[in-house]
Amino acid sequence: MFFQLFLGGLTLKTTPSENGSKESTSSSSASPPSAIAKKLADLSGKGVTTIIGGGDSVAAVEKVGVADVMSHISTGGGASLELLEGKELPGVIALDEAVTVAV
Repeated sequence: MFFQLFLGGLTLKTTPSENGSKESTSSSSASPPSAIAKKLADLSGKGVTTIIGGGDSVAAVEKVGVADVMSHISTGGGASLELLEGKELPGVIALDEAVTVAV
């Protein structure tokens, strides 16, 4: 019941983010991760920004075959959430401050 309500709540007015699918290795195409991946792919195709974070979530969208339509994919689940929260990440700061070296 909750799962169906969750999927129904994803609309063109939301910015969905999937982080940490449970049972991402389930072989069923009707499993929650598969259904979520398909719903996010559908929304992404309609112009919604879709963010996938965390290794299990990445594996789920790749397994379903919809990874190529997602807006952003990162295996750093916790870091992805922190970035969305607006926190400064040490690795991103280091890259921003890096000196360009001519080759």
